[in-house]
Amino acid sequence: MGFRSDLLICTTLECETKEEMLAAIHRAKEEGANLVELCIDSMSFSHISEVEGLLRQRTLPSIVSFRSNFRRGRGCSSKKTGLQVLRLAVELDVEFVRVEFEMAKEEVITELMSRRSNSKIIISNYINNGGGGGTLCKEKLGNIAILLQSTGADVIQLVVDVAYITDVAPLFHLLAHSQVPLIVRAVGDRGLISQLLGPKYGAIVVWGSLGDKPVLGLPPLRSIAQVYNLEFINPDTKVFGVISNPVGHSKGPLLHNPAFRHTGYNGIYVPLLVDNIKEFFRVYSSSDFAGFSVGIPHKEAAVGCCDEVDPFAKSIGAVNTIIRRPTDGKLIGYNTDCHACITAIEEALRERQIINGQASHTSPIAGKLFVLIGAGGAGRAMAFGAKSKGARVVIFNRNFERAKALASAVSGEALPYECLDTYCAEKGMILANASAVGMQPNADQTPVPKEALKSYELVFDAVYTPRNTRLLQEAAEIGAIVVSGVEMFIRQALGQFKLFTGGLAPEDFMRKTVLEKF
Repeated sequence: MGFRSDLLICTTLECETKEEMLAAIHRAKEEGANLVELCIDSMSFSHISEVEGLLRQRTLPSIVSFRSNFRRGRGCSSKKTGLQVLRLAVELDVEFVRVEFEMAKEEVITELMSRRSNSKIIISNYINNGGGGGTLCKEKLGNIAILLQSTGADVIQLVVDVAYITDVAPLFHLLAHSQVPLIVRAVGDRGLISQLLGPKYGAIVVWGSLGDKPVLGLPPLRSIAQVYNLEFINPDTKVFGVISNPVGHSKGPLLHNPAFRHTGYNGIYVPLLVDNIKEFFRVYSSSDFAGFSVGIPHKEAAVGCCDEVDPFAKSIGAVNTIIRRPTDGKLIGYNTDCHACITAIEEALRERQIINGQASHTSPIAGKLFVLIGAGGAGRAMAFGAKSKGARVVIFNRNFERAKALASAVSGEALPYECLDTYCAEKGMILANASAVGMQPNADQTPVPKEALKSYELVFDAVYTPRNTRLLQEAAEIGAIVVSGVEMFIRQALGQFKLFTGGLAPEDFMRKTVLEKF
């Protein structure tokens, strides 16, 4: 993979004083930015000389902007002041001067172009996508770009409000076919991939957020260099990602991206906040979108999106991995959750058996009562896995009909969710939590009270954020064997990575990465 030294990593700075701006520039530099946008409209200044002092003392290449519609009860927002600031920036040879299309009358652009010696003029337009949903077509975007280009500016910028992740696709098309330097940004949490995948389509600037100021749709500055290594992304990079909603909790990018670099595989793994999985696959149908992890709540719906499904995944009725087959572009579904969960539980039980001198060749799950919380995609994988090892399966789920349907499929039993706290059919049971109870930001919650855990020999929690959930802490306190969702995560991710790369999976490296970063 070739290194791109020309990629600019930028962050927007809004500060009230010159001193705060200079301190923010210093922080941005520390976090990996090599360009900052100085929003002068956010500053309170009584004289333009304060802005001049800032521009002369800045320690990073900059974009100077003055947003005419900026309102926050402070700052000066007049167009006259804005023009004064932009003229000053040009006179001081600031690298980029951004002009909004609304205020970019021909004479403004012409004047700035005639005054500048080294500054590049950016013409920028904000597009409200009217609720999204694919209303912003490639043709409309192309026409807006041509209009901006006709101003004679050096660089054009489009900031687009998106409602769905599928609204970002036309921006990639525009980036790849633009004849002039183009900056694009999709605003909102579903627009994140506009930055992470932008360099693949020729983006010259990628935006990130400062550590203490997270912005929806922008990756943290530190993650651009430390997690995603965007300077190595090129047109041949294969795209992988986790399809989920919500997706912010996923640790997949922290594991798969370093593993790609470790093996020299030209891939990137990104969070994909997807509302409609079928529509996602319809829009992102290119062979470059090569493989996917599937998370909550899409694991069951994903089965219907696949052209072929692995027989065991089909019997489960849920897939957590989809590969686009390189030979014909067909989507093939797999389930690596089942094997990951069951082997993690088996190994923990075998370790206890060895300590007690009870080693056996049969599965230590065989004959045991396997109490499962949750009947979604992960729950289905666990139920079928436990059944295949000879366990007796009992299912609790808030939606009792779903619990009954899954119990029927594995010849198990479904019980009302309200009975979970007092359930004690026998001693030495296995408890597996496949629900989201206890996941950040609700880490203080637990699906089963501590008192009720005394009947269980082993407690497993599929939740891995936090790593040591309240359920696991309380299970350990009463002496049960505990198995963390992190262990399942490592195992299912290894299975996925092998499918993504055609067999390449650095197990020791991936395990070490998870244990260090989680």
